[in-house]
Amino acid sequence: MLRSLIALILTVLVLSGLPALAQQDTPDEGIERTDLFSPVIVDGERLFVLRGASGLPAERRAAEVVERIEAIAAASMAESVTITTQPNAFGIAILADGVEVVTVTSADARLERLDIDTLIEVQGNAIRDAILNYRAARTDSARLESAIEALAWTGGFVLFTLIGFWIRRRLNRICTRLVRRYFAGLESATNAQVQADAIAALIRFGLNFVLLALFFLGIYYYLSLVLLSFAETRYVAQLLLTYVTTPVLNIVFGFVSYLPNLITLAIIALITRYVIRGLKVFFDAVEAGSFDLGDFERHWIGPTFNILRVVVVMIALVFSFPYIPGSDSAAFQGLTILVGAMLSLGSNSVMNNVISGLFVIYRRSTSIGDRIRIGEHVGDVVQIKLMETHLKSIKNEMISIPNAQLLNSDVINYTKHIDGNGLLVYTTVGIGYEEPADKVEAMLIEAAQRTKGLKARPAPFVLWSALADYAVNYQINAYTTRGAIIPKITSDLHRNILDVFTENEVQIMTPSYIADPPEPKIAPAGWDGVLAHQRKET
Repeated sequence: MLRSLIALILTVLVLSGLPALAQQDTPDEGIERTDLFSPVIVDGERLFVLRGASGLPAERRAAEVVERIEAIAAASMAESVTITTQPNAFGIAILADGVEVVTVTSADARLERLDIDTLIEVQGNAIRDAILNYRAARTDSARLESAIEALAWTGGFVLFTLIGFWIRRRLNRICTRLVRRYFAGLESATNAQVQADAIAALIRFGLNFVLLALFFLGIYYYLSLVLLSFAETRYVAQLLLTYVTTPVLNIVFGFVSYLPNLITLAIIALITRYVIRGLKVFFDAVEAGSFDLGDFERHWIGPTFNILRVVVVMIALVFSFPYIPGSDSAAFQGLTILVGAMLSLGSNSVMNNVISGLFVIYRRSTSIGDRIRIGEHVGDVVQIKLMETHLKSIKNEMISIPNAQLLNSDVINYTKHIDGNGLLVYTTVGIGYEEPADKVEAMLIEAAQRTKGLKARPAPFVLWSALADYAVNYQINAYTTRGAIIPKITSDLHRNILDVFTENEVQIMTPSYIADPPEPKIAPAGWDGVLAHQRKET
């Protein structure tokens, strides 16, 4: 077990130094092709590197050397190996127990930057150690030791699994208890809009995901260590460790190398947070009346704070961009350009509404609580956002109007007054030409005086809006300061007009015509100036 652990540590160290080894494998400054070199690996142990040629690729040459070493090692269980040398046509051959293993050439010596005699001695010693280790790993005692190691790793993995399940159950209970304790007040205050159980479920999902990832990582390393315990599977185990350990090490080393940048990002985030908090304190003081900003209106406080907060965050992002991991890579820069292009192409209407919302907020023509008319919609302004404005109609309907439409349309504000007289409420009736005009005007003024909500001063007045085909169109006008109930006032005015005209037996013309009567429809010579209700009083 200790041997497997040492092998694991050595594998990690080797993996962490892969770039340096890659550089050592290609010492010739003028050579860049890595396919000309291949390592000789026996039972997961790297012995030396061989150079290939066009007729004999390096990978094939290394595989043949491995086959020879394993054949020599398997042929005998002797505890010693005799290493000899013999010149041949290509160089000097290294023999183990009289069997040729590899031929060392001058190209191999240049590759290692050693003289050929030294390289022969180094490779010979490596071959001897590999054969002896191969034989030692396949003895009965070694196999028993490997089986014990495998059982030990299995026991450790079972213990790891049990501890993981215990931690999972423990964390789930703790998470549920803490969330219910700290979010109980929030759940009650928001009328169950935020459910503590839902928040606890999300947190438990995150914890379970982390534990599951650790569990699968444990399975992977358990299988690798079990395979590492046996000589026949050690090379496979090292490959498995390479596939996982290399990315993990890259992440760890990358995190460590980016620690100074992360500290800088944390400082920028901290400064940004306190600047936003300072702005919040300032605008709270303005809302409370501690600061007087002159013509700065109260309903501007929230939008102005939100705009400044966005500006501060954008400035912080500009300063943070150089310190973001990978910000200098071509992929990150290309993604940034792509996102910018997508936003610029798809946000024309969005930006139009945002800019329009700023004009709506700051131009003072419309405020929250005003009764306005825009197009066919009449209602009270309940909220002005950057993108849209919400109206509550007189039918208690919530109407969402894009700010671009609000800015580009005619808006009638029934709440804001130009002078002290108030708003004019008016309506038009068509009366036949046979009725005296003075009588009609008196009846309309009487109807206006009976209507609650209309002012007596300035007095109501009548305008002749048109001489139509079959009637004269009279328009009654009266002032009111109660703009929020204009629909009710107009309805009462219509009712009172009908009542007054009925009392005085005067017909309100309809837009229909059949034929002329036998006698012309003209007004009498005069009117005595007394309305029906006045005649009853006398």
